[in-house]
Amino acid sequence: MFTNFFYTLKKHKVPVSITEWMTLIDALNQGYAWSNLTDFYFLARSLLVKSETFYDRYDLAFQEFFKGIETPAEIRDEVLEWLKNPLNRLPFSPEELAKIKQMDLDEVLRLFEERLREQREAHHGGSKWIGTGGTSPFGHSGYHPGGIRVGGESRNRSAVKIAAERRFKNYRSDLTLDVRQIKVALKKLRQLSRIGPEDELDLETTIDKTCKNAGDLHLVWMKSRQNAAKLLLLMDVGGSMDIHIALCSRLFSAAHSTNHFKDLQYYYFHNCIYDKLYKDVERWDSIPTSSLLHTLPSDYKVIIVGDGSMAPSELMSRYGAISYQENNETPGLEWLKRFADHFTHCVWINPDNPSYWNHYTVAIIKHLFPMFGLTVEGIEQAVQKLIIKH
Repeated sequence: MFTNFFYTLKKHKVPVSITEWMTLIDALNQGYAWSNLTDFYFLARSLLVKSETFYDRYDLAFQEFFKGIETPAEIRDEVLEWLKNPLNRLPFSPEELAKIKQMDLDEVLRLFEERLREQREAHHGGSKWIGTGGTSPFGHSGYHPGGIRVGGESRNRSAVKIAAERRFKNYRSDLTLDVRQIKVALKKLRQLSRIGPEDELDLETTIDKTCKNAGDLHLVWMKSRQNAAKLLLLMDVGGSMDIHIALCSRLFSAAHSTNHFKDLQYYYFHNCIYDKLYKDVERWDSIPTSSLLHTLPSDYKVIIVGDGSMAPSELMSRYGAISYQENNETPGLEWLKRFADHFTHCVWINPDNPSYWNHYTVAIIKHLFPMFGLTVEGIEQAVQKLIIKH
């Protein structure tokens, strides 16, 4: 009966394979869901969803497929009015809970429709009607292992409408990152290589050499593995970037607090990179951009963060910088080209919605640097681009 659920998941772009689906069917045949839709919800999610980034899509698909459990709109207000003042009764005894009959979804829906047609008043503490505080499958503030919660708040996590709560919106790959997610993405930039003195025992080679040496111990040493990844983070601050302060702060916090890099250097600019880069957000303490290019080797991974949106003169012209702090004898576009030519791996992270990327200056920058959005999916794609060997 759940075959169409498979296609509903596909419709919501949850990547479900036939193998995973057959595993779920086998689990159902073995009784792992116990004829309980809430158990089915968690069982199906654990077997069908590969990543937490798809949890919200799964909830949307689940809610759509089982939408028949919604209370009919024409009587919803009346029923909810009855349920405004729940009965607070004592917890049920183990004997009472053991007597509660579990029902499958079809039976729950059939009985629910019957109660809606027959019920004429509020009920509390019972086992049949839509009410509160009892063991009825319908209502809230009571207990039933497979019922439909109507109104109120979930207490026993047994309502079949759990998916409607959509508690995993922040895990979606098309939403902005939190610090933890950025750290996980940046971790992939690690570049482990064996460098330094030979101070780590090569166990496999030692065993092999010892065996070939008739049992006499032959120790073999090797260089230890260390992270050789180096990151240069350049961030646009001020002006149109002010609306992205919170988001960019998360990116900076994640990069600054992680230990995945041999070296991390970060600087700030406003709108475009010019003759100077700044060590602080207020842009008082600066270093010459040319000095940075001459000092850092080309193997640094470069992430530039900015919306790229500015007046054409700010990008193309000498002395076109909007900030009085800048004295850009060299156009910003030329500095960007120098970064693209000097460093082997550069990406541009744009916190704006991609619908704004057709702006004149943004389009020019996209020709110089691969551009990605500041989302879970975007940052992962950017990191993948940075680790590709040229």
